[in-house]
Amino acid sequence: MLLLVLLAIFPLCLIWAAASDLRTMTIPNRLSLLLVIGAVLANVAAGSGFIDIGYDIAAGLLVFLLCFCLFSAGIMGGGDAKLLTACALWYGLNGSLLAFLLYVSIMGGVLTVIVVVLRSWQRPLLAAGIPVLGLLLTAKKIPYAIAIAAGALLAFPASPLYRIALAQFGF
Repeated sequence: MLLLVLLAIFPLCLIWAAASDLRTMTIPNRLSLLLVIGAVLANVAAGSGFIDIGYDIAAGLLVFLLCFCLFSAGIMGGGDAKLLTACALWYGLNGSLLAFLLYVSIMGGVLTVIVVVLRSWQRPLLAAGIPVLGLLLTAKKIPYAIAIAAGALLAFPASPLYRIALAQFGF
């Protein structure tokens, strides 16, 4: 039962991150920290061994290095890099990490197209006075936590922790 409670942390933090990024174009550091702590505790509750936890840490380090390069080049924001790194700890190097990154990439493309289209209709949409759209339409960046959250939620059933939780309950 503890594992299920800990697994609930993941989607709740993702929804919070996406909403925060949409409203303020920032992702609170405490969310990424909560995801890291949640991944560690979920692994312990799942009975993961040192090798499995090592694969999770390796996934996090690999994603961190990639994100650090993108951040250094000015392509990615720091909050997005931290969120992606924290999420990678929930997937590990067993193949679900690639599914996660693929889903995030696809959702990022969809999000970018949507934002570009919305920004092309900027004046009428701003005149409508929808509060959430104001920052989305006028900011120079895209709230990529939305794509990260969507991709992570789509890939979550492939994650080892999710599959362990299902097995513990006979599914």
